[in-house]
Amino acid sequence: MGIKAFNHGDDFINKFVKARVSDSTGLDAVSPEPQPPTDGLTASGGVINDYTSGSNVYRAHIFTSSGTFDVTDIGDFPAEVEYLVVAGGGGGGRYGGGGGGGLRSTTTTTGGGGSLESAITVSTSPGSYTVTIGGGGAGSTSEQTQGLDGGNSVFGPITSTGGGGGGANGPTSEEGRPGGSGGGGGVFAPGPYNGGTGTANQGYAGGNGVQGSPYQGAGGGGAGGAGTNSPPNGPGGAAGDGVQVFISGPPSSTQPVGTPGTNPNGGYFAGGGGGAGNGNPGGSAGEGGGGTGADLSGTSAGDPGVSGGGSNATYSTGGGGGGGCNGGSGIVVVRYQIGSVSSTKATGGSVSFYGGKTIHTFVNSGSFVVPSSISNVEYIVVGGGGAGGAASGGGGAGVVHDSGPSGTTVSSGTYEITVGAGGAANPVNSNGPYAGTGGLSRFGPSGSPIKTAPGGGAGSVYGSQKTGQPGGSGGGGVMAAAGTPRAGGTGSGDPFPGTPGASPANGWGHDGGAGAPSPGTASGAGGGGGAGGVGDTGSSSTGGHGGAGYQLPATFRDPSSSVGFPGPGPANYFVAGGGGGGSDNNEPAGKGGGPGGPYAGAGDAISPNPPRPNAVPAKENSGSGGGGGTYTTPRTSGSGGSGIVLIAYPT
Repeated sequence: MGIKAFNHGDDFINKFVKARVSDSTGLDAVSPEPQPPTDGLTASGGVINDYTSGSNVYRAHIFTSSGTFDVTDIGDFPAEVEYLVVAGGGGGGRYGGGGGGGLRSTTTTTGGGGSLESAITVSTSPGSYTVTIGGGGAGSTSEQTQGLDGGNSVFGPITSTGGGGGGANGPTSEEGRPGGSGGGGGVFAPGPYNGGTGTANQGYAGGNGVQGSPYQGAGGGGAGGAGTNSPPNGPGGAAGDGVQVFISGPPSSTQPVGTPGTNPNGGYFAGGGGGAGNGNPGGSAGEGGGGTGADLSGTSAGDPGVSGGGSNATYSTGGGGGGGCNGGSGIVVVRYQIGSVSSTKATGGSVSFYGGKTIHTFVNSGSFVVPSSISNVEYIVVGGGGAGGAASGGGGAGVVHDSGPSGTTVSSGTYEITVGAGGAANPVNSNGPYAGTGGLSRFGPSGSPIKTAPGGGAGSVYGSQKTGQPGGSGGGGVMAAAGTPRAGGTGSGDPFPGTPGASPANGWGHDGGAGAPSPGTASGAGGGGGAGGVGDTGSSSTGGHGGAGYQLPATFRDPSSSVGFPGPGPANYFVAGGGGGGSDNNEPAGKGGGPGGPYAGAGDAISPNPPRPNAVPAKENSGSGGGGGTYTTPRTSGSGGSGIVLIAYPT
């Protein structure tokens, strides 16, 4: 049964919340009759959001990185959990758009009107349920290479299938790949070429590629509809839309996850990617994080930000990449009922209660709405991490701003929240421009923000960009064999003071490490700078470690939540570490590329020993830098981690 309803207003609600966070017995909240506290499961994992829908109070656990949903006690409500499991979206092929990740849900039908899935019963035996977040598939920059499939996402016994990669320009790679939703078909005379099929009850097929002059690819399928066939002579095919799922919060314009769509309440997932055009615009993205197709005339696919370059899918949505662009990572949300009353002084983001504080966690951009002035508001604002460089330096971390324990007063109003994206990785074998700089995060509007946290700089690139890029924390410098200069990038943040407290005006950030000083030998690149320390200099045998991260203050260390990442030793709750520097693959046995900064979710570099065949991307919502690549093919690099904004005030 639920909490018994009373008309004691905020007095009762506040005492109920105190009972939830062990600041009170809660018995005086139900005078004159003492009532035992009643609640749902006791569980941990992911970012927690407590919210009211109708008369029920739900707790949602939001996983944007892999982890574990741990159940330690069964409460008074049924031991059933509802779920949303979205796989990674497929990468766009040279022409065809990527398919959206497979989507399975207990609240929304997908894939051709399948029936709703049933909630699953959990228990304390085994108690631990594995959560795996599928990565987005890489887009193709090769004329005859399909986009890569997205990774599967898993919650316990539930698996969603990664989106299919888009088709290319044959002769053997022109068809879209099957997946949760199928990739769009590519082109090759005489055509047509089929889109990939979707998975029953998870997503739809991609559109078919149609031969024309010039070429254009078909749209990838989404969880809510099929991709569109490419016209014989026109823009790329439009992608299939995703679906709207309200499981992480009630229908509102402040959904903590998902993307906006035609419905102003947002919450869309698993849209397909638009097909690429050639002399015509790329196809439109599907609602739910899909990317727009590129216009391939005069530019390369997979080069978002360049005119006509298309766009990568949005992270943590399972969207398919536009033709030639990357798919988005997936997401898992688990919810269950914990009560029947709830109260907060503000709305926005994921809301949880811990240590007598109400905590709003923003893993995506949104709004923090304050009906009446609130005092003693603490906040953490972390910029997005920079990507590691191809064959070189680790990515720098985003700036960290900490209000300190006394906080500030926030007047009534609506405050824009911007969560910076992680920098995009260099494509395979890149020897060109820098990889992506991390996006800035902001608390408040751009004209008058309370705080702005710049993103981290990208790592150097062997043979072309020899210094680490400046940023909130700088990227690492290049390997020595590429010549001088090889310095790490400059960090715009002030040096870390050594003890927690209110951050300085520029926030915390550090310089990236330099490349190895000995040309002509096996060499290592510098690690990216972190919020807690500079990146290490590479040596003649190994890449430099990334700079140390920053440990969140006690207010935000809720053991039931997965905000922050492991640090050195047994410590936890770290963000904004620098990415590890890459190393020369010809170095002696027993040496290797540098690990990410201790440790904060930062990415490790490529290394022959211990074997790491690909640079590691930083964790989403860590604000940490990605790992650097190596000189020897493939010269991949790791993408940076998106930032995060945390706000807390007395309950």
